[in-house]
Amino acid sequence: MGSAQVTPTTWRKSSFSNGTGGNCVEVALAGEGHDEVRYEELGAGHKADLGPLIALRDSKNPDGPRLYFTRSEFEAFRRGVVAGEFDDLR
Repeated sequence: MGSAQVTPTTWRKSSFSNGTGGNCVEVALAGEGHDEVRYEELGAGHKADLGPLIALRDSKNPDGPRLYFTRSEFEAFRRGVVAGEFDDLR
């Protein structure tokens, strides 16, 4: 793992994943207890004082790029998914 990656405690995969390496993402709580320098290295320095971040990665490429969201950003996205706001993207 590169020095610029915050290590999440536990990655979680959706129960909708088919378990055969198909299209799936994993999420984890990241950054709890890490300092601002680490966030800067991640390109998330502007979020350093906003608490732990939610990390998102491609389950087929666990060492690849990750996206980082604040809890409120992730919640807004999650609510949009549940409400069907992105159904036209399928």
